Amino acid sequence: MMTRQAGRTAGSPGGPANTHPEPHGGQVLTTRVGLRMPARMAYDEWERAGQQLAGVLDSSSWWLGDWLVYGKDHYTDRYRRGIRAAGLSYQTLRNYAWVARRFGLARRRPALSFQHHAELASMPAGEQDLWLDRAEAGRWSTKQLRAALRAARPDERRPRTLTEPSGRLEVPGHRLRRWHAAAEQLGVDFEQWVTATLDSAAASALDARDPVRPVAVSA
Repeated sequence: MMTRQAGRTAGSPGGPANTHPEPHGGQVLTTRVGLRMPARMAYDEWERAGQQLAGVLDSSSWWLGDWLVYGKDHYTDRYRRGIRAAGLSYQTLRNYAWVARRFGLARRRPALSFQHHAELASMPAGEQDLWLDRAEAGRWSTKQLRAALRAARPDERRPRTLTEPSGRLEVPGHRLRRWHAAAEQLGVDFEQWVTATLDSAAASALDARDPVRPVAVSA
């Protein structure tokens, strides 16, 4: 059994508070800087504590993602200040928020981890649900899901011709940071901004290469 430890525990009247109580029985006490484990603990209790800790870690990814989504939606000009006040990393939160936006509460699978969902976040909603169904039914680990996704894309293992796009672009870090800043300034998702910008540039280039020709009209 795992319980949370308060910041201070009452001691004797007028005496100092006991800030490090000894665990009782099979309890694991959580503190801000670690766990206080009992001197003797059955394996089953130790294993159960690990499952609870893993559950908290996984849930916190969703919690933080939803927290940032709410902040960006309601406090566009101040949410960065809230992140700094909480002492959190924006880069990590941005990734959590992206996955949280891609999966509304009603579509999240409690039986699967946050990372399962993250593996599928870039897909259309219909494909996401299909793979979530498969992973849930097969009780796949994240590694098994990743392997199944690779197996379902045999084209990625085929040697590419010189005319076939690789699907991968090496970009210097300073450019990525600048692009992220531009997307944030506009308040849009980074990948959506990149796609829209490249589509617009491609349309302009193709239109310039293929100018409109006059159409002959018979009298």
